[in-house]
Amino acid sequence: MRNILILGASGQIAQLVIPELASRPDSVLTLLLRDPKKLTGREPASAQVVIGNVLDKKLLRDAMAGQQIVYANLTGEDLDKQAQAVIAAMQAAGVKRLVFVLSLGIYDEVPGKFGEWNNAIIGEDLKPFRRAADLIEASGLDYTIVRPAWLTDEDEVDYELTAKAQPFQGTVVSRMSVADLIAKVIASPELHLGESLGVNKPNSDGDKPYFM
Repeated sequence: MRNILILGASGQIAQLVIPELASRPDSVLTLLLRDPKKLTGREPASAQVVIGNVLDKKLLRDAMAGQQIVYANLTGEDLDKQAQAVIAAMQAAGVKRLVFVLSLGIYDEVPGKFGEWNNAIIGEDLKPFRRAADLIEASGLDYTIVRPAWLTDEDEVDYELTAKAQPFQGTVVSRMSVADLIAKVIASPELHLGESLGVNKPNSDGDKPYFM
């Protein structure tokens, strides 16, 4: 059995990952979310649901006990503080495998006019995301950072990956595509160890996302 803790379980990408993981008989899920109003009633019957904030040290410590993989789908102006709390709880509990969703642009890796546009729109907002990445990379954990392009709700799984040192490609990617990548990494934890992955839809290059 594989015990998986999902942080930010009410997030849109997490909501796509959860059913995929729940369909696997070897997965035991713990779902942590802050707002009980975001419970859908469709949570897997076998999953444990925890209501609270990752900055609640005792709650996070208790949720972390016995876990083998942590998937973090968090956001906010204090994302770096949330990341630090997750890292500390994992280290205390001896949990090594972490999948953490951040954003394109945190390394100033988006080239050209799209990079300029992206930085103008969300550059300031990305600062805690970059600090979170730095903390994760220095943590000693077996991490995979996921950096999606601008997200769409297209009903498709179509994506390609770029490494941290490579220029980011494309402008958009579907949430389904990001969820597919995350589910594959969780199913095969040896994949993409110590990597920070840009995720985009192939041939979606442009000066900005098509819907902007």
